[in-house]
Amino acid sequence: MEHRKDSKGSDSDRNSVSGDDRNEEENVLVGEDEMASNPFFTDENANWLKPKGGKNKLLSSDEEESENEGDDDDDLLEVEKEAQLVDEEMEAERLEADEEMRRTVRLHTSVYHLPTTEELQRDVDRVVPPSEIRSHIESILEVLADFKTRREPGRARKEYIDQLGLFLAEIQGYLPELIEYFLTMFGPAETVEFVNASDKTRPLVIRANTLKTRRKDLAAALMKRGVTLDPLANWSKVGLKIMESPVPIGATPEYLSGMYMLQSAASMCPVLALAPEPKERVLDMSAAPGGKTSYIAQLMRNTGTIVANDLKPERQKATVANMHRLGVKNVIACAHDGRKMGVMFKNRFDRILLDAPCSGLGVISRDPSVKVQRTIADVNQCAHLQKELLLAAIDALKSKGTSGGFMVYSTCSVAVAENEEVVNYALSKRDIKIVDTGLDFGKPGFTRYMQKRFHSSVALTRRFYPHVHNMDGFFVCKIQKLSDSRPEDTLDADEIAVMKEQTTTKEGKQVLEDDRKILHKKGGKKHEKKRKLDANMEKPKRVQVSVPPRPAQPKKQQKSDTSAKMTKPRRKKAKADI
Repeated sequence: MEHRKDSKGSDSDRNSVSGDDRNEEENVLVGEDEMASNPFFTDENANWLKPKGGKNKLLSSDEEESENEGDDDDDLLEVEKEAQLVDEEMEAERLEADEEMRRTVRLHTSVYHLPTTEELQRDVDRVVPPSEIRSHIESILEVLADFKTRREPGRARKEYIDQLGLFLAEIQGYLPELIEYFLTMFGPAETVEFVNASDKTRPLVIRANTLKTRRKDLAAALMKRGVTLDPLANWSKVGLKIMESPVPIGATPEYLSGMYMLQSAASMCPVLALAPEPKERVLDMSAAPGGKTSYIAQLMRNTGTIVANDLKPERQKATVANMHRLGVKNVIACAHDGRKMGVMFKNRFDRILLDAPCSGLGVISRDPSVKVQRTIADVNQCAHLQKELLLAAIDALKSKGTSGGFMVYSTCSVAVAENEEVVNYALSKRDIKIVDTGLDFGKPGFTRYMQKRFHSSVALTRRFYPHVHNMDGFFVCKIQKLSDSRPEDTLDADEIAVMKEQTTTKEGKQVLEDDRKILHKKGGKKHEKKRKLDANMEKPKRVQVSVPPRPAQPKKQQKSDTSAKMTKPRRKKAKADI
C-alpha cells in the first residue's frame, strides 16, 4: 500500500512531521488494523469517521469546554445559582463548626490555673488591664460549668467562686460583700449578667395622663416634635418608650401642661397589682414625689380619696406640685411617721400601697453610688424598718370585704432580706395571705434561700431583673387581710391537742385548762407555746402569798337625820314701839 510506504520514509522526513500529524497517522494505522481484524467491517471510507487529532485531542477539547462552561455563569439558571450559593454557605458553616469544635476541644483539654494568693500579692503594684480580668472571669465560668473535669487538683469550688467575686468587684467597682451576696442569690454566670446589666442605662419611659389626654394623641403630639417612641409593652396601656428625642422630655409643653409623667416601667407594676377601684379610700404610705399616687388617681378617675403620706415634708412639695400639674383633685398630702399610721388610721383604708424605702440594689443604673456605699448592714437595717412599716400598713387596712382589704408591698431592691423575709415575717404576725399579683410577667419569689425556708405562697410574689426584663430591679407582693386577729394571740385546735399530749403526767392526769392558760401567758411568743414540757411535771401549785391586814380606818361620823319638813326657825316678831 502506498500510504504505508510513505509512512516508512526517511528519518528527516519523519522528524519534519508535526506531533499532531504523527498522532493522526498512528490512529489511522490502528484503524486499519482493526478493520483487518474485523471481517464484518466493509466501509472503505472509515478514516474520515475518526475525529481529527485522535483520542487525546478529543479529551483535551472536552476538558477545555467544561472549563469554559464553568467560567460562564451567565448560562446558569437562577435556581442553579441559588443552589450554588446554598452549597457555599453550607460549606462555610461546616468549616466554622469544625473550627469551633477544635477550639472547644482545646479549651476543655486545657486546665485553667487559678491565681494563688502569692501571685495576686505580686500584682498589687501592677496595673492589671481590664481585658486580663475579663479573661480570668470567662475562664473561671468555663471551669465552673464543667467543674469535675476542668478544675485544678486540690482546688475547691468555693475558691473559684471567691476569686470570681473579687474579679467582679474589681472590674465593676462594687464592694466585695455585695458581689458575695449576689453570688448566694444567683449562679455565677447569672451574677455576671446581672452585674453587667445593672450598669447599663434603662430606656426612658413616660406614662400618659388619661385625666387630660389619650396615649394616641400624646404620641402624635410628641412625634411632631421629632421624638421617636414606641409603646412600652402589651401589659401597659399608658406607657411610652422614648427612643430618641431632639428636645428635653422633661421640658416640653405637653409635660408642663400635665399630659404625661416621667415614670420607670418597673414602678408602674405595683399600681397595676393594687388595681384600685373608683370611690375607694386608698393610702400611699411613701408617696413622694407622687408618680404612683397620680397613677392611682388616674385609675380611680379622680374619685374617692387618696391619702399621700411621706415622712419628710420637704419631699411632699414635689408631690403637691405634680398633683396640681397633672390635674389630680382627690389627694390629701400629709407628713407622718409611717410606723404610726396603724394606730392613727386603724382599719380605715380599702387599699394601701407601701413602696417601702430600701437599699436600692435594683436601681444601680440610676444611682451608681449604691455600689460603694451600701453594705449588708444597711440592707439589714432597711429590712427592720420595712417590717415595722408593713405591720403598720396591715393594721390600717380594712379586713376583706366586697372589694377592699388588699395592699401591695414593693421595693426597688433585689435583696432577699428586704423582700421575701419581710413578707414571711408579716405572715407570722398578722392574719393575712399572699394572693396573685395579676402580673403575667416577672419571675416568682424565692421560697428558699440558703438555709432559710419561706411559706409556699411567697412564690406568688413577682421579681423583675435588669438582665431578664430590661427593667429596674423590683419586687412586688400583693396581700389580703383576713381579720384583725393575730396568730400569736391564739392557739389552733391542733396545737392545743399537742399541748395536752405533751403535758400528760405519769399518773394519767392532765393539766387543767386554766393552768394551760397561765403557762401560755408566761410563754409569750408562739414558739414558746409549742415547747415540750417534762413528762414528770406535776400540776403546778398556786403560791399562797400572805397579805398583811389593812389598817382600820376611822369611822366617819354619821350626820343627824333631818326631816324634810324642818324649816328655819321663825324669827320673833319685834314688839311694836309703844
